[in-house]
Amino acid sequence: MTATTATPPRHSVSVAGVVVNENGRVLAIRRRDNGQWQAPGGVLELQETFEQGVRREVLEETGVTVEVDRLTGVYKNLRLGVVALVFRCRPIAGTPQPTAESSEVRWLTESDVQQSMSPAFAVRVTDALAGDAPVAFRAHDGVNLISSQIPT
Repeated sequence: MTATTATPPRHSVSVAGVVVNENGRVLAIRRRDNGQWQAPGGVLELQETFEQGVRREVLEETGVTVEVDRLTGVYKNLRLGVVALVFRCRPIAGTPQPTAESSEVRWLTESDVQQSMSPAFAVRVTDALAGDAPVAFRAHDGVNLISSQIPT
């Protein structure tokens, strides 16, 4: 790049875990900072692998240790430039409890998810619950989906 060329935009990478228990319920948190219901997750740290980041974020936000099963979706917040990698997980230890980052932690049904989460975050859960469906690629504005693309 030359001195007259603009610096390319930077993106942040986050990870989230859609933790599904033996009854098909999903572990969700109510964030302390904005009161929104979401799957647990956050910014991936530089030295972490994707799986390490998911396990750390879920544990920090719920008190639950998980095993990461598979990548279920890639989501981009076009307004903030955040790319989120979402993984389906299963709980292996711990009791869900509020933490410094979450004011509430609950096991929700898919119907509960649709009612309590914004469309941009509920779709992460429904994509993860879709069994062996291909990885979803979606963009949103922080609340609503802008585009959807699922490979065939």
